Amino acid sequence: MSIDAKLQSLGLTLPEAPAPAANYVPFVVSGNMVYVSGQISADENGLITGCLGADLDVEAGQAAAKRCALSLLAQVKAACGGDLGKLKRVVKLGAFVNSTADFTQQPQVVNGASDLLVEILGDAGRHARSAVSSPSLPMGVAVEIDGVFEIEV
Repeated sequence: MSIDAKLQSLGLTLPEAPAPAANYVPFVVSGNMVYVSGQISADENGLITGCLGADLDVEAGQAAAKRCALSLLAQVKAACGGDLGKLKRVVKLGAFVNSTADFTQQPQVVNGASDLLVEILGDAGRHARSAVSSPSLPMGVAVEIDGVFEIEV
């Protein structure tokens, strides 16, 4: 099943690839690798903000991380000229979770993104990753995730 068909079967649509918010590019293609800049948690209603351990629980954080994963895929699609069929695998995610000093469930929050990528891509969605706490993130968002992807060239 194609990635687009899998997304449709899950009732998911990719957002438009978000434009950068500062002086950087949304992705860089180098050889067969795509390096995607950090994607912040947002949905059709706007930014998903809040602090895990204060305003948000793990489930809300997972939903925010899932939205980051969809934005990452949107950037990869743009990097591949609109053809997600060129995506070979997710290599690595780097995740930042806006959380209190005593919140320790960052890995469970980021599972929202990791689980979705595996659900969509199967084994090609399995990846290395980091999941770290941050005392704040841009615009007060709950989660920011960057990624490295392998594509066919």
